[in-house]
Amino acid sequence: MTFVPMTVSLPIADRATSYRFYRDGLGLDAVGELADDGLPEPLQFVVNDGVRLMLVPTGGFGWVIGRHEVAERGQSECVLSLGVASPADADAIVERARAAGGEVVTEPQAQPWGYAAVFADPDGHLWMVSTAPE
Repeated sequence: MTFVPMTVSLPIADRATSYRFYRDGLGLDAVGELADDGLPEPLQFVVNDGVRLMLVPTGGFGWVIGRHEVAERGQSECVLSLGVASPADADAIVERARAAGGEVVTEPQAQPWGYAAVFADPDGHLWMVSTAPE
């Protein structure tokens, strides 16, 4: 069996806000045909060769997940993680996320297992950026 790139889908409140955050805050490239609002539809970003991020308005996300409920903002069922090469890279991503409207939940700092920080996107989805221990 061969899989195409894995897609992680997240519910969002506003396409334009999320687009700007992921483009400016994380430096991700959007892919796809443009819709009437000038943004790709579906709104997808390339994370790397094997992973895409799809951002789905909450109503449409609810349709996809059926009888399951979309979690309220502030309730986190997962943390998305990005590995980087150095503490300086982690610091830079956290500052970009902050400047693009993200909320820094845990400031970058040394941990016993590496160097890490956690931030939330405009919809409250948590992202950890970390390095391996030196």
